[in-house]
Amino acid sequence: MSGYVGILVSDPWLQNQFTQVELRSLKTHFMSMRRESGRVTLGELASKMSRLKVVGENLTEEERASFIHDFYPDHHDHDDVDFELFLRVYLKLQAHASARTGSNTKNSSAFLKAATTTLLHTISQSEKASYVAHINNYLAEDQFLKQYLPIDPSTNDLFEIAKDGVLLCKLINVAVPGTIDDRAVNTKRVLNPWERNENHTLCLNSAKAIGCTVVNIGTQDFIEGRRHLVLGVISQIIKIQLLADLNLKKTPQLVELVDDSKDVEELMSLPPEKILLRWMNFQLKKAGYKKIVTNFSSDIKDGEAYAHLLNVLAPEHSHQSTLAAKNPLERAKLVLEHADRMGCKRYLTAKDIVEGSPNLNLAFVAHIFQHRNGLSTQTKQISFLETLPDDALVSREERAFRLWMNSLGNSTYINNVFEDLRNGWVLLETLDKVSPGIVNWKIANKPPIKMPFRKVENCNQVVKIGKQLKFSLVNVAGNDIVQGNKKLILAYLWQLMRCNILQLLKNLRFHSHGKEITDVDILEWANSKVSNSGSQSRMDSFKDKRLSDGIFFLELLSSVQPRAVNWSLVTKGITDEEKKMNATYIISIARKLGCSIFLLPEDITEVNQKMILTLTASIMYWFLKQPVEERPSGTSDSESGSQSETISNSTIDDSASESSIEENGNM
Repeated sequence: MSGYVGILVSDPWLQNQFTQVELRSLKTHFMSMRRESGRVTLGELASKMSRLKVVGENLTEEERASFIHDFYPDHHDHDDVDFELFLRVYLKLQAHASARTGSNTKNSSAFLKAATTTLLHTISQSEKASYVAHINNYLAEDQFLKQYLPIDPSTNDLFEIAKDGVLLCKLINVAVPGTIDDRAVNTKRVLNPWERNENHTLCLNSAKAIGCTVVNIGTQDFIEGRRHLVLGVISQIIKIQLLADLNLKKTPQLVELVDDSKDVEELMSLPPEKILLRWMNFQLKKAGYKKIVTNFSSDIKDGEAYAHLLNVLAPEHSHQSTLAAKNPLERAKLVLEHADRMGCKRYLTAKDIVEGSPNLNLAFVAHIFQHRNGLSTQTKQISFLETLPDDALVSREERAFRLWMNSLGNSTYINNVFEDLRNGWVLLETLDKVSPGIVNWKIANKPPIKMPFRKVENCNQVVKIGKQLKFSLVNVAGNDIVQGNKKLILAYLWQLMRCNILQLLKNLRFHSHGKEITDVDILEWANSKVSNSGSQSRMDSFKDKRLSDGIFFLELLSSVQPRAVNWSLVTKGITDEEKKMNATYIISIARKLGCSIFLLPEDITEVNQKMILTLTASIMYWFLKQPVEERPSGTSDSESGSQSETISNSTIDDSASESSIEENGNM
């Protein structure tokens, strides 16, 4: 642990856990502790934290010392503690104290997981070996990583290499090409702590943007090489890559699994894992296999399903002895030999099959599907797809709202907002996160919900709360959500997402004034920042077509963090290709700073005003969270909030975003 004792918080995840008031209070406590002896060591924390509320009142000194030792077993009592480590310890102890008392202390439930998962240091060596093999295979030709690959799966080299953030950024781009602009990744041979932190911030925000769940994971976890957390993120990234083809857009032949157009719509709403299971059972039925496979664990332990599946897909490589084998382990070995002859990568061992490792079996089946799916290339059903609407904007907005909701850490992972929100429960959870305490949980119905009217009750409360929050919901009823009305669901989600960012800005910047912030305020702030940096660029509204070249946002990012943009990498933004290059760079730079955003480059080049507003607001939120002393020179606190005294009380300001429900009808 470094001897440097800092008082600034550079980790965006850590910043998000406290208000500015809380940070100032904790900073005062920390500075007071440090003044007593000139430093604070890990061994002293247990006693010095006795004066802190919740932590000091509900845990004895011995309990605090024991917990700290469990959290940081690799550190020593004489190690110096900086402010960020002090905050991490405080959060973990607060979670334990709050859990014990059953109190509703702010953040207690959110940090219960963070506090307990850090005690789980066991990782699956089989999974690690499998993921290392995947990385060695897919990143072998990467120019920067060549010096580190292949990684030896028998060592912990994976976690050491992951500490600079480059490996995970590259892996995300393999899973979903184009997610991260390589120009934004710091790839020097030796990175300083700031550059390393930027890479991890970019990685975490990009992981969220492709559908990973990274709640309670911070940049420090990667820098310290927390193995179970690093492996958990790698597992999710690889899973997203392997399941990427399991949808009708990428693999239209999947319609062979259904009988009519109604079933096609149902198939489109299924998560990739469910589609994979349906495909597997479809092939097994051909082989005469009587059982239904419902999971990637217990149902495939005996290896019989695999033997039948491979016999159907690659009969030329089959062997009679596979099904004749009496011992499951022996059968599993023969299955893997069959897969080898097909040219499939293993991803698992025979032991993993027999033990029912769900992650590795899922990876194995997904790879078999990618390699040889056994579906017809010409089917009558493909004509069904031609009759289905293909609205690119609706698809992009559904994706953005879905990823945003999943990033909040709700109890249910959303695969399709038009299907997965129909019972109202996840919407209620999201509303409670956006505006804590606004949901009446006593009248809410928790899934599974069998009676349709119970779903309507949940959705009626969703609509009622929307009206409380001044959403535009003319002629909208709960049953519209239950019925999966796409136009109305997108309209609601847009207003909810927008409400969330406005609420965050209000709580952060104007907490003491108690005044609302509007779209116009965000617009004026952005123009003011760019103008004060000496540029003539400006945007007239969030649908200003001049924004398509990306130059304004690059100047905005440069104004809030001068070192963020490498102008030698910026194009003139004249051709479509140049515009897309700038847009991709903007998104990666914003994520690298710490902005949690879910738009795609097309949203910038086509000037989608909803996504343009969220991008601008996210940059504003990031900037205003920075301590005044860390902001670019010449930026005063009063300047950045000069409009705070004149902000109107209206939350909805359609002159800037035109986000009314009527406009949603034309998406």
